[in-house]
Amino acid sequence: MTSERYNARDSEPRWQRQWDEEAIFASKNDDSRPKYYVLEMFPYPSGRIHIGHVRNYTLGDVLARFMRAKGFNVLHPMGWDAFGLPAENAAIERKVAPKAWTYDNIATMKKQLRSIGLSLDWSREFATCDPAYYKHQQKMFLDFLRAGLAEREKRKINWDPVDMTVLANEQVIDGRGWRSGAVVEQREMNQWVFKITKYSQELLDALDSLDRWPDKVRLMQRNWIGRSEGLLIRFLLDSATTPAGESELKIFTTRPDTLFGAKFMAISADHPLAQAAAAKNPQLAEFIAEVKRIGTAQEIIDTAEKQGFDTGIKAIHPFDPNWKLPVYVANFVLMEYGTGAIFGCPAHDQRDLDFVNKYNLGNTPVVCPEGQDPKSFVISDTAYDGDGRMINSRFLDGMTIEQAKEEVAKRLESEVRGNAPIGERQVNFRLRDWGISRQRYWGCPIPVIHCPKCDVVPVPDDQLPVTLPEDVTFDKPGNALDHHPTWKHVTCPKCGGKAQRETDTMDTFVDSSWYFARFTDPWNERSPTTPDVADRMMPVDQYIGGVEHAILHLLYSRFFTRAMKATGHISMDEPFAGMFTQGMVVHETYQKADGTYVTPAEVKVETGGNGRRATLLDGGEEVTIGAIEKMSKSKKNTVDPDDIIATYGADVARWFMLSDSPPDRDVIWSDERVQGASRFVQRLWRLVNESAEIAKIAPAARPASFGADALGLRKAAHGALDKVSSGIERLHFNVCLAHIREFTNVLAEVLGREGKPAPDLAWAVREAAIILVQLFAPMMPHLAEECWQVLGQSGLISEASWPQIERDLLVEDTVTLVVQVNGKKRGDVTVPRVAQNPEIEAAVLALDAVKLALGGKTVRKVIVVPMRIVNVVG
Repeated sequence: MTSERYNARDSEPRWQRQWDEEAIFASKNDDSRPKYYVLEMFPYPSGRIHIGHVRNYTLGDVLARFMRAKGFNVLHPMGWDAFGLPAENAAIERKVAPKAWTYDNIATMKKQLRSIGLSLDWSREFATCDPAYYKHQQKMFLDFLRAGLAEREKRKINWDPVDMTVLANEQVIDGRGWRSGAVVEQREMNQWVFKITKYSQELLDALDSLDRWPDKVRLMQRNWIGRSEGLLIRFLLDSATTPAGESELKIFTTRPDTLFGAKFMAISADHPLAQAAAAKNPQLAEFIAEVKRIGTAQEIIDTAEKQGFDTGIKAIHPFDPNWKLPVYVANFVLMEYGTGAIFGCPAHDQRDLDFVNKYNLGNTPVVCPEGQDPKSFVISDTAYDGDGRMINSRFLDGMTIEQAKEEVAKRLESEVRGNAPIGERQVNFRLRDWGISRQRYWGCPIPVIHCPKCDVVPVPDDQLPVTLPEDVTFDKPGNALDHHPTWKHVTCPKCGGKAQRETDTMDTFVDSSWYFARFTDPWNERSPTTPDVADRMMPVDQYIGGVEHAILHLLYSRFFTRAMKATGHISMDEPFAGMFTQGMVVHETYQKADGTYVTPAEVKVETGGNGRRATLLDGGEEVTIGAIEKMSKSKKNTVDPDDIIATYGADVARWFMLSDSPPDRDVIWSDERVQGASRFVQRLWRLVNESAEIAKIAPAARPASFGADALGLRKAAHGALDKVSSGIERLHFNVCLAHIREFTNVLAEVLGREGKPAPDLAWAVREAAIILVQLFAPMMPHLAEECWQVLGQSGLISEASWPQIERDLLVEDTVTLVVQVNGKKRGDVTVPRVAQNPEIEAAVLALDAVKLALGGKTVRKVIVVPMRIVNVVG
């Protein structure tokens, strides 16, 4: 038996080198075994990995190692989401080339990721900024263009004045740019868009089939797609109040039942009617300009004070020609949604109610809750949006909401003005086409040429990739490609005349919307995918990443897969069969008296009679222990993975990340619990070495029978094997680790007994130790390799098959039954599982609790419900 401590510093690099040299994690596309594709969202090469990366990639690695041991051809690749603004900003700040900065970061982060001991197929590695990758992205853009899935159109965009680029709606957070934090402005520009709206209903319907996705993620996507059924109504405008050429106002509503509660009409600042009215009204023009300055991002609209400008225009109620509604330009109506116009029913919509209360327009309730007296039902500051019966609605009175909707639709569909009905049933979606144009250098060039004669001309396929020039400068604001003296000047492929390249580059979310398909065959130089390989290896069986990508990345990837199918690159609709969103790693904060934050590495935390106390290691100054928060550089509550691995080893970091919290919840970083994980590693090392000594005297052949001690140990081993196996499959890693600890305690108790074990027990100890090492191998692979050798096993544990469960050992020998007397529970009885009714009855009647409950009465009968209950009737 060894007395040495396990040395992670020596062991971990040694096993990592051997795994790499033997390329044991490289998967083959022609492997005949069933495939299993596990993928964590690939990282942006920001410079260093953070502790959240350790958690994210460890989760996937446990599953990858387990499925490989189960006999699957596991695809577990890694690459780099390498384009983006940080590289360009770094180029400006540090006066370095974005490419150099990016690849330096990749080298650093790759070294760090290797130190975690991940079972990755590095042979498939690529960076999205490599022309060998984005060449294929450009090819697909042109395929989408030919298929009508990419278009150029003039549209209102979100403009980030700091990053000086367009942002998608999803990239505007609380009215600010998702990276810069600048207040977003509204502009109108020519933009390239992907026609994601062509798949609105399909993307929505398919969510029902994604039963291995978190419900919260599917709900977020449903809400973003935003399907609504309603009625398109053509309101006639009063010609005496209307600008020339305007005769009607179209609105889409999901609540046509509330038409008799209408108090006003509201239109977007960008609505043609608003523009026409503003042409003759300077005050209105000024109001519209102010609305545009504030912006129309959804988050701003939701929180801003509701404001409007009465245009003087009147709309006529569709059921009453004498009922005229004022038309306002309002700051809460978006041109992008519906028709850019609404009718306001304030009694039943809080936003509308806030508006009418400000402008003293009043409200009329038209839906009354059941049981409420319609005569006394009034609305003041809170709108009623519940169910009920129609009131104050003429021919709708007494109807349910659904009945009223149907009646309004029927009547307006049957009335015709001109050649069209006044009302028409429609389905609308909140989802809008994906604007992919970005006015930045460090992104995938859009492969089109603008010719004065031929208009937009695709770059010929044989001229791809259109590569970024490396001799750019960033001394002027805006897009460096626009400022380059030669790059954009080309000849037109059609007419040979002077032309210019498109200087917009693609949104970096395009790069990450298909990388998972490229991983299936990254060596194909001619096409984005090898379709038969992609179809065989896809979809991703288990995708792992943060919930912050629930809308942008996942929705775009689902669209892209469909677009790739439409253009012949793949034959499936959904890219990810299973989706798992992991929690964050959080840490308490520490502040000095002056309010400045200090890092955990600078602090000593002690626990005493007065609770926990923190002081600076340098100088002993007391610091305040603050809230537990998401790790951030600003709060300095980060933990450097390199420091943890250097101090404790990768396996300790991995074990802590898996054991301390369910993987879908946040994990609180704790130095004390990390130290506890380190102690457990040493305990496992001692137990395996002790087991190895006993294994030397164990018979080579399996004993014909086992005594009680050996049988008990074998039951514990195979019970743990069963629980850990099913737990890994369900991603319940913290539960798995708890079962491993329980099994470790059983083995330790057996090893702690005095005397030489019997041959059957020695054999059981060897089996138990081998199973134990295989159980923790996916979590702590370096320690497992070392223990595998100590136990005298051949080869690498990383290539060993998962042990077979002996199901007979999972069957309990006894069963515990509930005991009732005259229907009331009086206790329990444990009997052999094979016990017959007479034996069970005798055991029950012998119980003191039963005798006491009977009180001397004669037992009339005993009813035995097998494996469940025994009821004594007295």
